[in-house]
Amino acid sequence: MSVRGLRNAHAGPFTVDVPRGECLVVAGMSGAGKSVLLRMIADLDPHQGLVALDGVACADMPAHQWRRRVLYLPAEPGWWSDIVLDHVSDDTATRALLDRLGLRESVLRTPVHRLSTGERQRLALVRGLLRGPCVLLLDEPCSALDDATTRKVEALLRDLKAQGLALVLVSHDQAQADRMADRRRYMTSGRFTEDAA
Repeated sequence: MSVRGLRNAHAGPFTVDVPRGECLVVAGMSGAGKSVLLRMIADLDPHQGLVALDGVACADMPAHQWRRRVLYLPAEPGWWSDIVLDHVSDDTATRALLDRLGLRESVLRTPVHRLSTGERQRLALVRGLLRGPCVLLLDEPCSALDDATTRKVEALLRDLKAQGLALVLVSHDQAQADRMADRRRYMTSGRFTEDAA
């Protein structure tokens, strides 16, 4: 994925490349604009500049197709139904992801409002991965997880990265950044301020 001059009235311009099979970690204080960056890349917020995937610009692709390929997972996932099976199917692929992420199969029949924050975060990741994205934009995906469960999420993400998935990970966890990053950017007041390889 290639980002060139991406900006809006509140943040940017941003220029960065995230090749397939790599993870860009974006860090910075709360309110620095990290989520705004992810939402612009996902074409969810108005913006100027260029975002392209495999040489195809976001502007040249129908929005629903772009958002399927370049998938944004917010820190607090949204649910349009309290029934989990309205969001995911009860099939082999779903159960395999549940197992990888340490989720019991009974979550499929538990109302969303009865799941813990960490269970909802992982279930949102399952829901997103089942769509087969090329780029995953993750906003604090492990903020409600203990260390052992965080390591399960990271192991799955590393495996997907090895299969060619590109990741943009917003994280306040320095240890997680050290484990996951191929590239790093630090953000202050809506701008990249440091560039560490």
